[in-house]
Amino acid sequence: MKRVVFNQKGGVGKTSITCNLAAIGASLGYRTLVIDLDVQGNTTHYLVGEIDAEQFPAEAQGVAGLFKQTVGSRKMRQNPDSFVWETPYENLFLMPSSPVLTSMEKELESRYKIYKLRDALVKLESEYDRIYIDTPPNFNFYSKSALIAADAVVVPFDCDTFARQSLYALMDNIAELQEDHNPELDLEGIIINQFNAQARLPSELVEELEEEGYPVFSTYLNTSVKMKESHREHRPLIDLAPSHKLTQQYLALHAELEEQAREAA
Repeated sequence: MKRVVFNQKGGVGKTSITCNLAAIGASLGYRTLVIDLDVQGNTTHYLVGEIDAEQFPAEAQGVAGLFKQTVGSRKMRQNPDSFVWETPYENLFLMPSSPVLTSMEKELESRYKIYKLRDALVKLESEYDRIYIDTPPNFNFYSKSALIAADAVVVPFDCDTFARQSLYALMDNIAELQEDHNPELDLEGIIINQFNAQARLPSELVEELEEEGYPVFSTYLNTSVKMKESHREHRPLIDLAPSHKLTQQYLALHAELEEQAREAA
């Protein structure tokens, strides 16, 4: 299963959702790969901390190295697994982001390398039970590459009026990409994040989404300072605070995703 976490709006929790769902899967015994396509590298930082730039040159590491070699000589190409790093967590692996992704994007797009991530994941999927892809907060070359490469997409939603407006454009973009590039891409659903049950607006927004026919997961994720602590410690919640309420919500969401995937298979 190759799942992309995508929203064109920033600050909706893509990194937190990607890393914590992946970490839960790894803790349950699934050999899991996380791919960080966001140039900000928040997912990379969350899982492995600061990267030594001298030891790991930006142009050769992770996703940047994978894409860079598609432009050069075919004879010099490495297997995709050579760009995968171990993390401190059993069964959890990472293909890290890099700042040079920004400067590479225009050349990759002009050379029409948009299918290269899909080709790489075809070679990698036999080695991993689950692959999660974190994306930049815009509909650019990297997010399109992820949606083309994935089997399924989930959309984080942070219960904000502006988030609802951006959701319409996002769904149109996903539908167009499905039609043009990946008709097998499954929109699994919308993940309600940063939910405040004490406020009226979040509940109203979720109810309106459901009335409009959008697939909304039944598990909601609350706002908690524990997530900020998790980021600071570079430890997913299942490792940092396995009994915390938010961790239990992530476990329930993961179970819901797995059950839905089984039903779709």
